[in-house]
Amino acid sequence: MPSTPTDSLAAERRLHLTRRELAVIVGVWALYAFLSIASRLFDERGNDMDRLRGPIMVALLEALGWALLTPPILLLADRLGVDARRGARLLAFAGVGIAVAATMGWASTELRHAFGPPPGSRGPRGGRGGPGGGRGGPPFWFAFLNALVLYLTVLAAGVARSLSRRYHARREEAARREARLEAQLAEARLDALRRQLDPHFLFNTLNAVSALVERDPRGVRRMIARLSDLLRFSFEGADRAVVPLREELALLSRYVEIMQVRFQGRLTVETTADDAALDVLVPTLVLQPLVENAIRHGVERIAGPGNVAIDARLEGESLVLRVTDNGPGVAPDAPTAGSGVGLRNTVARLEQLYGAAQRFTIAAAPQGGTVAEIRLPRRIAPSTPTPDIPARPVAVGASIDDR
Repeated sequence: MPSTPTDSLAAERRLHLTRRELAVIVGVWALYAFLSIASRLFDERGNDMDRLRGPIMVALLEALGWALLTPPILLLADRLGVDARRGARLLAFAGVGIAVAATMGWASTELRHAFGPPPGSRGPRGGRGGPGGGRGGPPFWFAFLNALVLYLTVLAAGVARSLSRRYHARREEAARREARLEAQLAEARLDALRRQLDPHFLFNTLNAVSALVERDPRGVRRMIARLSDLLRFSFEGADRAVVPLREELALLSRYVEIMQVRFQGRLTVETTADDAALDVLVPTLVLQPLVENAIRHGVERIAGPGNVAIDARLEGESLVLRVTDNGPGVAPDAPTAGSGVGLRNTVARLEQLYGAAQRFTIAAAPQGGTVAEIRLPRRIAPSTPTPDIPARPVAVGASIDDR
């Protein structure tokens, strides 16, 4: 299911820290402990190094305390940064900050009293014990301010993290929304093109039927039967933009039979296809406009027998479809993609479905006549049920039964 803005917001508000973030937290406070110990080593140089055991323990315990407090502070910033109003947010930050600073300030003072040098002993650089005359360590107010600064630093990092996450979540949601809109637009365009093609195809076929109503009633009955097959497929496959080539050729054979009845034996159509190409997906009714174009601009313009060859084969990772006729050929200044509704529609659908991965050309055939070629990327059809259109392969000299 595609994600919705509600789903994205729920994911944005899900409170958690990644393993990478937890590793960064541990690393930062380990560095803090290391720098604290290094600073004390520098201050105590020349004095008894046994005196450093207490300060080292204090530095490690303080860093551990802050490492444990950092995730809740970050998650607080994440939650309040998304949910709360400004006044309530500032009040909560201030209240938590005072509580954290007081707790860590008191803990720091007590740790220094517990692990610091005894009163009257020589402090750093030969001085006496810490300020206040007790066991070594700063007074509470100093530790409180230091803890408050550290809290504000962690809180600022949490707010920055929250803003960054919200920004990236909104960008991802915008990208997903844009992709959905593009897909819907593409589907709408394909549907519009399909709706444009169906009436055009039906109109031309009915014209062919009407031309023989009085002259060949039996042929008209056969044409109507084939037209019924075409219309049935049009309704059953209306929601499919692509079909297997096998199905496309079976459908095309119905149209070819209608045209053969119309031309009273003057039209011969030969279809050849690689077995491996029959399961490749092609746009619905992609070959019919090409065959119609070959008949209209090729066969109709010559006096003798008309031949149309349909060839489908795989070339590497591409499917190549060719429709060749023995007509007079294309004029040098003729547009390469044709100018009829069917061909314009075919070009538009190919561009919509495949973009730059497809190619469509119409040119003079080497042996005379015209060849239309479509080159598509090879995409195999999944094994899904398709409308029941019995294949009727059309070959050179094939006869049409009277049904």
